[in-house]
Amino acid sequence: MTAAPQLVVHRDKELMAQAAAARLITKIVDAQAARGFASVVLTGGRNGNGLLTALSSSAAKDAIDWSRLDLWWGDERFLPDGDPERNYTQAKEALLDSVPLNPARVHPMPASDGAYEVDAAAEMYAAELTAAAGPEDHGRVPTFDVLMLGVGPDTHVASLFPELPAVRESERTVVGVHGAPKPPPVRITLTLPAIRSAREVWLLAAGEDKANAAAIALSGAGEVQAPAAGAYGRARTLWLLDAAAASQLPRDLYPPASP
Repeated sequence: MTAAPQLVVHRDKELMAQAAAARLITKIVDAQAARGFASVVLTGGRNGNGLLTALSSSAAKDAIDWSRLDLWWGDERFLPDGDPERNYTQAKEALLDSVPLNPARVHPMPASDGAYEVDAAAEMYAAELTAAAGPEDHGRVPTFDVLMLGVGPDTHVASLFPELPAVRESERTVVGVHGAPKPPPVRITLTLPAIRSAREVWLLAAGEDKANAAAIALSGAGEVQAPAAGAYGRARTLWLLDAAAASQLPRDLYPPASP
């Protein structure tokens, strides 16, 4: 039985991004103190990139040993390397190019200008995850410390869209996506089994356009119809929202918004 998700609601998206960045810094530093390294899965979109931008401007980021941080991605648009629409490109601009990462610990998903199509590229990323998993992980992916997901207006997370085959996947950890309703149509994504391997899953939602999705996902909807409802961590599932995204939730689900 998974623990009920925890909700933190902030006044606006800027405060949410700053608070989430501070929370992530603490989590990374604690993991590095305990084990010598930390493992994080990044997400794209306006909220994921907003968090990275806030982290980049935080003085506390220097507490992280960036050379001992493993970075993965939850999904990627299958576009050429360097394309401005790729999550990896946007993450580099928001944060990664400005911190001293170990390139061997940064694991972007394959780009479309390689010598393989999307399903083979997904298999390659799955193999990379398996190679990084240790005996203590008890599975085919590392036990990520934090896996972040943006929540789409249609309740999609990563590139798991309602009713599409990828959200029904129960065996593979990474799959190619064809015909996504949001452009571009071809993508690579972690599956729900891979997402659920994380110690903590953080779902980010800000803006009025996310309010209905948050309400549906937190109301007991099925994961095939509302993929965000199926995203949860082994130890903790945390929804980080602004007041606009939380506006359709019952008030008994969360405490008053922080100042």
